[in-house]
Amino acid sequence: MELLKTVEVETGTNVNAAVIWLHGLGSNGHDFEPIIPQLKLPGEKSARFILPHAPSIPITINGGMVMPAWFDILKHGERHIDAGQLLSSAAAIHKLIDREIDRGIASDQIILVGFSQGGAVCLQAGLTYDKPLSGILGLSTFFPSAEAITPHPSNGSLPIQIFHGTLDTMLPEWMAENTVKYLKKMGYHPHYKTYPMSHSVCPEEIEDISQWLQDRLL
Repeated sequence: MELLKTVEVETGTNVNAAVIWLHGLGSNGHDFEPIIPQLKLPGEKSARFILPHAPSIPITINGGMVMPAWFDILKHGERHIDAGQLLSSAAAIHKLIDREIDRGIASDQIILVGFSQGGAVCLQAGLTYDKPLSGILGLSTFFPSAEAITPHPSNGSLPIQIFHGTLDTMLPEWMAENTVKYLKKMGYHPHYKTYPMSHSVCPEEIEDISQWLQDRLL
C-alpha cells in the first residue's frame, strides 16, 4: 500500500509529537491547515501536523459524483457505507502512524483527529492500532463500524474526545450521542461537548481543540 499524500506543518523545531488530522467528504488535506496557527500551541508543545488527502471515489448519495472521500456513503444513516473502503482507509492511516514512529515519534505521542467521515476513520484506525496512541479527537463525526470493530488491547483505554454541533443537519446530534454510547459500551470513557453550530467548526471549539491537544502532548 502506497502512503497517502499529505500536507505537513511543524509548529516548532524540536518536534516530539504528531497529529494526524483527517478531513471530511469532498475536501482535502488543506482544509484544516489554516486552523493550525489558530491553535496557538506553546513552543514546548512542538508537533508535526500530518493532513492526508483522501482518494477521489464515486459517492452514491451524491449521484455517483467523484470526490475526495475516505469511503462511499450509500444512503443516509449510521451504517450505510462501504465498510471495505473504511477498513482500507484505516489501514492507510496505520501506515502514516508507522511512518511517524519510524521518524522517531513515540506511538503514545501520536494523536488522531478527524472531521465527519474522517473522524469515523480515526475511530476505526485508532482503536485497532497495535501500539498505544495518545488519543482520538472526533469532530462532527459518527461511528459506522461500532458494531463490528474489535479494539486492540494496546488502545483499550485510549482517551477520546467528541465535539459536535447541536444544529448539525448533515450528521444529526443523535449520531454523536450514539458514538459516545457505543464507546462507553466498549469500556471507554469518552468526553462529549456540543456547540450551537451546524456541520462545521466554531471559534470556541478551536479553543477547546487547542486545550485538548495541549493536555495530550508532553
